[in-house]
Amino acid sequence: MKIYFDENMPFAREFFNELGGEQHQLVPFKGRELSADDLVDADVLLVRSITKVNEALLCKAQQLTFVGTATIGVDHIDQTYLAKRGITFSSAPGCNAISVAEFVISSLVILAERYQLPLLDKTVGIVGAGNTGSRLSEKLIALGIRYKLCDPILAAAGDSRDFVTLEEALACDVVSLHVPLTRDGQYPTYHLLNSTRLSALSEQQILINACRGEVIDNQALLALKQQGHGVTLVMDVWEDEPDVLTDLIPYADLATAHIAGYSLEGKARGTEILYQALCQQMGLGDNKQLSDFLPAPTVACVQVNGVKAEQGISKNQKVDEILLNQLVKMVYDVRRDDGIFRQQLSRFGFDHIRKNYPVRREFSSLSVSGESSSLNTLVQLGFNGTKSKA
Repeated sequence: MKIYFDENMPFAREFFNELGGEQHQLVPFKGRELSADDLVDADVLLVRSITKVNEALLCKAQQLTFVGTATIGVDHIDQTYLAKRGITFSSAPGCNAISVAEFVISSLVILAERYQLPLLDKTVGIVGAGNTGSRLSEKLIALGIRYKLCDPILAAAGDSRDFVTLEEALACDVVSLHVPLTRDGQYPTYHLLNSTRLSALSEQQILINACRGEVIDNQALLALKQQGHGVTLVMDVWEDEPDVLTDLIPYADLATAHIAGYSLEGKARGTEILYQALCQQMGLGDNKQLSDFLPAPTVACVQVNGVKAEQGISKNQKVDEILLNQLVKMVYDVRRDDGIFRQQLSRFGFDHIRKNYPVRREFSSLSVSGESSSLNTLVQLGFNGTKSKA
């Protein structure tokens, strides 16, 4: 069995090295450089979001039986063509949802510090309530931050949660986008935020895009900012990646290279999901799991002391914002990735930044212990927590 895999899939060799017996081969490739000629002898193709999987790529891959993408999104996959060929397809829904949600939390913590904003008093409009939007809402619940969900497709499907209109979500203090990229159907998301909707945003709002670049009309957004509009921007995704609109970058408070879902756990979870799917396809047991390969974090545990009301936590708050700031930045400070993006984009390019992304861990990699009244909240937020013994 010959398995081709994107070189940016962590632990791919560890997960797949035993599949196919002694004759198996594992072949890494660069996501944007893969061609039809490369796949002539491929049995399995494992990609990430930058590889367009369609007839043009697979026309010579006559022995291909399985295609998997280690990502949530599937807009880069021609599933109709795969079905026509009888090729099994698998994606990794939810694999990096926690990572993206924590990117948003880190961004909000940094902006609250930078502009002295009362973060816990804000309302967040979550546009897209699938895996990622749901994980974000859970973290906001843990912090006691109000939010509004907008997802007309899930609402129509009978989802029991409360939903608001897009206009209501776009009126919140913070707007965080978590929709797939679609161009057809009743609710297309291509240029969902067009010039009209962008112009309706207020000067005090924060707009976060960590889904797909084409969900926002980047040219319209640039024109709005050039006119002096004060909306605060957090931009992780861009139209026409890797050829991003560089003129827009200086107007973003935080700008990154489509890495919101790039925690080590998030990327590796995608590899694990595809491993499980391929094992099922082959009728084999999946005897490996992510925990077998994850390295120990640089900082594994911290002690949290009690926090009194006069020190910054009130009866109406679930967590002290200073403590939240310190712990979130200890695990992931988005300013690192913002700095890398601004300094390296022109020198090395968009894909180089993604390929050489430094290791980043999720909140769960840090164990928090102590008697703090905030401990339960921190555990709900995603940190590991243990109560100190008396």
